[in-house]
Amino acid sequence: MTDTNLVTPGETSHPGRWWHTLDDGRVQCDLCPRDCKLHEGQRGACFVRKMEAGKVVLTTYGRSSGFCVDPIEKKPLNQFYPGTSVFSFGTAGCNLACKFCQNWDISKSRDMDRLMDSAGPEQIAAVARRMGCKSVAYTYNDPVIFAEYALDTALACRDAGIKNVAVTAGYIHPEPRAEFFALMDAANVDLKGFTDDFYVKYCGARLQPVLDTLVYLVKETDVWVELTTLIIPTLNDSDEELRRLSEWVMSALGPDVPLHFSAFHPDYKLRDLPATPATTLKRARAIAMETGLRYVYTGNVHDTEGDTTFCPGCQQPLIVRDWYDIRAYAVTDDGHCPHCGAAIAGRYGKFDKPFGARRIPVSMASA
Repeated sequence: MTDTNLVTPGETSHPGRWWHTLDDGRVQCDLCPRDCKLHEGQRGACFVRKMEAGKVVLTTYGRSSGFCVDPIEKKPLNQFYPGTSVFSFGTAGCNLACKFCQNWDISKSRDMDRLMDSAGPEQIAAVARRMGCKSVAYTYNDPVIFAEYALDTALACRDAGIKNVAVTAGYIHPEPRAEFFALMDAANVDLKGFTDDFYVKYCGARLQPVLDTLVYLVKETDVWVELTTLIIPTLNDSDEELRRLSEWVMSALGPDVPLHFSAFHPDYKLRDLPATPATTLKRARAIAMETGLRYVYTGNVHDTEGDTTFCPGCQQPLIVRDWYDIRAYAVTDDGHCPHCGAAIAGRYGKFDKPFGARRIPVSMASA
């Protein structure tokens, strides 16, 4: 938690949800397992939720670190309407403290002036629709911490016929989790490692709440789920840990949940470690597939085989990718292999010209 009674220039104060008052006059935030207990003017570990006038408020509602149109594969979601574009945005702050954060300038920001653009939920939905986006992604930093803003936007998007995507670490309590994911159509969840020691030492969190979220999403909702694990040399890249992680996904979630192994690049507080070799990602993918997982990908490296979706029935390549570019596409509109008829897990529709690897920044002031 952060002790400060200062009002940061430019911040907003939107009523927060999921909190209660303690006997000593403090308030407890009930959004995530951190259970931050706050005095007046004090901020939670996420920095963007604080006690103000005896209540919890969200200080980033309606303000963003940037809006952008991306390929859906960049989230990464390889089996959720492949080839479509997604309208992406985030705010600032995070409820984890990952020493290897690849977006640390946003997620660890303590400067609300980084939130250079602003937009309300209806405007976001309208602009996303006008730009032809299939979905809106709550990303860059974890949407759990700006849940009120994300949920209002998700409602506006649903009214506009636009899908909702969460890119999250899944660190959230059961009650807000149910409300949050009830409005999401897809999620990419970071499974950052597979030991509690790793989560405590390198993320400032615990593993079990993340596993609970994953089981909930796959077993109790209709949300399409894909997982991402950033492979960090010497920290979570052993054959033993990769096998245990893959076996857990297989047994607890099933063989059809896609798993992305992504390459680490030295950043933030782990600049002394080397980048992940492509051979490590290929090894991780082979281990995961040996356990029975049907859709395993590599990321942040050039690996066409690791980017490609194969039919689990006849092993034919169905969606051939080069980074975020789709070079060949052969899944039927209703999600089947045209060669053998096997069902291909995911969400599909009529495939037109793919959006490609473009990234289009959007200024909401002029949109």
